[in-house]
Amino acid sequence: MSLDTTLQQSVASIPECVAAGYVDISSGMLLSVRTVDSHPREVLDLVAAATADLYQGPNIRSIEQMFRRARGLEDQEGAHYFQEIIVNSENLIHVFMRGKRYPDYVMVFVCRRTANLGMVLTRSRLAMPLIEAEI
Repeated sequence: MSLDTTLQQSVASIPECVAAGYVDISSGMLLSVRTVDSHPREVLDLVAAATADLYQGPNIRSIEQMFRRARGLEDQEGAHYFQEIIVNSENLIHVFMRGKRYPDYVMVFVCRRTANLGMVLTRSRLAMPLIEAEI
């Protein structure tokens, strides 16, 4: 299977999912995307850049550095504390999940706000190993 096919299957398996995107946060590039509606490429690129900022912005890096220092892990630069981030907007649930095998990649799932959040998280977590297997 391909990454695009796996993303399409993920969108179908996650309740009320309207979009999924795989983002390389080191470059801020959207590597693959599947949506039920069409969106301008500029909007999708901005979502990818915002995802990179969400996980690697200067304040996040400072927080992670303070956590490492407090735990005596100063030289473990690869330690990341923010694995999953959930953002509820007016009409949507945005689930951001850092990869376990590839921590420089983040999966973004967007679902309607009427979806059951617990099911969205469960299905998103089940999809991640399948998505990472395609990389």
